[in-house]
Amino acid sequence: MGGIAASSFLWIYAAVSIAPLLLMVSNSLRTTQDMAKDPLGLPLSPNFTSYQKAWVTASFETYFLNSLFVTIASVVISTAVSLLAAYAFARTKSKLFRTLEGLFLSGLMLPVYLAILPLFFLLDSLGMVSNLWSLILVYAALGIPFSTFVLASFFRQLPIELDEAARLDGAGAFSTFFRVHLPLVKPAIATVIVFRFVPVWNDFFYPLILIRDQSAYTLPVGITRFFGEYQTDWATLFAGLTLATIPLVILFLVATKQIVSGLTAGMSK
Repeated sequence: MGGIAASSFLWIYAAVSIAPLLLMVSNSLRTTQDMAKDPLGLPLSPNFTSYQKAWVTASFETYFLNSLFVTIASVVISTAVSLLAAYAFARTKSKLFRTLEGLFLSGLMLPVYLAILPLFFLLDSLGMVSNLWSLILVYAALGIPFSTFVLASFFRQLPIELDEAARLDGAGAFSTFFRVHLPLVKPAIATVIVFRFVPVWNDFFYPLILIRDQSAYTLPVGITRFFGEYQTDWATLFAGLTLATIPLVILFLVATKQIVSGLTAGMSK
């Protein structure tokens, strides 16, 4: 009985959560005039003009591609650095590496938003303000502590016998890492990628402070300008919001299995 009640609650919660998303997509396929007459109506004759208007006329293409470049680059950099660091911390028993690991993980406790002034002046002195690489480096650095913590936990769960067997086969440290350990921590990598992709994609704070040039705006900042210009064109607004949501939906659909594997790893032991 309890299982049925829990399942029913979860289905109801899922329906309530997905309803605004479906309404957004539905209204993006209608005209503003249709929405004024019937706000909750269905797109019986889908109209894709609003997508073309949002993508080309409203510069949404620029914002979208900027966000995609910044997010992918920062996640790739932080994940690559974290993989190497986590592997070293998990497989090395020296005090130096324990100290370095503590230093890495201390980044989880730092209030990063309080460092925006020195960070801004540093990037400004380097001529990197209004440069997408300033966002990429900041996001990559912010993601390393969390990613290292998660990945190191997974590497520690792998039996040491794997390393010994690889050494007997003549594999070096890098070969053991890439050929033996890396395939085994794919769920952890997927978890880290998703948990870093979403906040970077949605972040408004750093682009607002570090980006001055409109051509370098990312989606969160660009959408604020987008809303100002198209506040009476509801169809175009919904189309823009739908475009901004698509990468997140695709990411979760593709990585769901790996994420669940990563979050539940070790629970049955």
